[in-house]
Amino acid sequence: MPTRLWLALLLFAAPAAAQDVEPAAPDEPGVRYGAEFLATGVGARALGMGGAVVAHVGDVTAGYWNPAGLDGLRQTEGAYMHAERFDGAVSFDYAAVAVPLSDRSTVAVTLVRSAVDDIANTLDALDPATGLPRPDAADYITYFSAADHALFLSYARRVSDVLSVGASAKVVQRGIGDFASAWGYSLDVGAQLKLGGVALGIAVQDATTMNQVWSIDEALFEQLEGDERPLGLDTRVRPVLRLGAASSRALGADVALTLAADLDVAFDGFAANALNTGDVSYHPRVGGEVVYRDVLAFRAGLSDLTTNEDYGTQVTPSVGAGVRLGALSVDYGFGDFGGLTGELGQSHRVSVAYRFGEPRGR
Repeated sequence: MPTRLWLALLLFAAPAAAQDVEPAAPDEPGVRYGAEFLATGVGARALGMGGAVVAHVGDVTAGYWNPAGLDGLRQTEGAYMHAERFDGAVSFDYAAVAVPLSDRSTVAVTLVRSAVDDIANTLDALDPATGLPRPDAADYITYFSAADHALFLSYARRVSDVLSVGASAKVVQRGIGDFASAWGYSLDVGAQLKLGGVALGIAVQDATTMNQVWSIDEALFEQLEGDERPLGLDTRVRPVLRLGAASSRALGADVALTLAADLDVAFDGFAANALNTGDVSYHPRVGGEVVYRDVLAFRAGLSDLTTNEDYGTQVTPSVGAGVRLGALSVDYGFGDFGGLTGELGQSHRVSVAYRFGEPRGR
C-alpha cells in the first residue's frame, strides 16, 4: 500500500481526548477517534496563551472556544488563521465571521479545514496480473486529499449586565478521497460570568454527544490487502466540560495584564499519559497576556500536561505576539507539537482579524 495513503489513514485514526468508538463487530479491537482535528484550537491569540481563554474570550473565535463570548463583540468581525502540523504534513485553516444583531445578541459562522493534501494514489499504477508497475505507470497515478471539515453556527445572548450565554450547532464531515467519508452533528453550549475584575467561564463541547457514521467504498478497497483496510466504524465523540477563570488589571496608564487558567474535564475513559480518575481525564491550561497601549501584545501559555514512564511529566509551552492597527489585528503564535519524543515538529500559527462598521453601544 502506498506510504502516503497509509499515513493518511493513520492520521484519521489518531487518538484524542473525549472520544471513543464502537467497533463494527465485537471481535474487532482497536480505538478510533472522531474529532482530533478540532482539539488544537483556533486563533493565534488564544493559542499563544495556551488555549486558556474560556472565561475571557470576547472576539470572533468565541464561536469555537465558548459561544457565550461572542457577546463581547461590539461590531462585525472576520478572522482567518493558517497553521501547519507534523512538520508541514497537515495544513489547518480556520475562517469565521461574527455579526452583532443588537445590543444583546450576536451570531457567528465558523469554518475549519484540516487536511493532508496531494496524496498520490498509485494503486492503479500496478499491473494486477503481475503485481509490477505498468510501463506507463505515471499515467495511472491520481491525487486526493484526506480532509476533515467543521461548520459552526453560533448564537450568543446577553442575559444580564454580568451574564452571557451561547450555543454552537456543529457539523463535521470527514473524508479520505473517494475511499471513505463520515458525517457528525452535535451542540456546544457555554456561559460567561463577569464579577468585577474576575471572569468565570463554562463551556460544554459536544454536549449532545456526536455520532459519526462512516461509509466506505468497498470496490476501491478491494485493491488493498485485508489487514490494511480501515474498519467501518461508528464513532461517538463524548462531551468535554471546559472550566475557566481569568483576571485583568491595569499596570499603569499604558499596560494591561490578563492571567487565565482553564481545566478541561473529559468523560472519555482515556487515561494514557493524562491526569485521570477512572474514566475521567483532566487537561489544565494556563496563560497570560501583556498589552501595551492597546496596540502591542505579548503572550505565553502552558498546556497539554502529560505523564509517561519513559519521559516523565511534560507540558507544552506556547508563546505569541500581536499588533492592532485600527480595525486590523495580526497575531502570531508558536507551539511545539513534538509530543513526548519531540519528533513531530513545531507549529507556527498566524491569524488576522478585521472589524467592520461602527461599534455598537452596550
